[in-house]
Amino acid sequence: MKDFEIGMSASYSQTITDADIKSFAGISGDNNPVHMSDEFAENSRFNRRIAHGLLSASFFSALFGTKLPGPGCVYVNQSLTFLKPVYIGDTVTAKITIKAIDTQKRRLYFETQCSVKGATVISGEAEIYIPKPNSH
Repeated sequence: MKDFEIGMSASYSQTITDADIKSFAGISGDNNPVHMSDEFAENSRFNRRIAHGLLSASFFSALFGTKLPGPGCVYVNQSLTFLKPVYIGDTVTAKITIKAIDTQKRRLYFETQCSVKGATVISGEAEIYIPKPNSH
């Protein structure tokens, strides 16, 4: 726990493709036509297909498990507010920043944000548990 400080952050960027949306729909079972059908989406308030919000939010999990705090951590809680749509071809940047540390409970608290072209599309907070290292 001593390796972590308030303000530490990590980020990840990925450009959303049609294949990503179709794969996520297959994994999640969410085949909402606003994600899957050009014809349906053209008549929606978005005017074209949008990516699943949880597809972009899943990048937080990637950051926690691989960068900060890293392998072995356990996702405890996540709040999400979806502010703007993400479209095919958008590059989403997910960023996590430590906002509080509870060494007694072995918890890190994060601000989480996804952005596209500098505009926030998802905001939230997360709580991550850090297991005690195995003693040999």
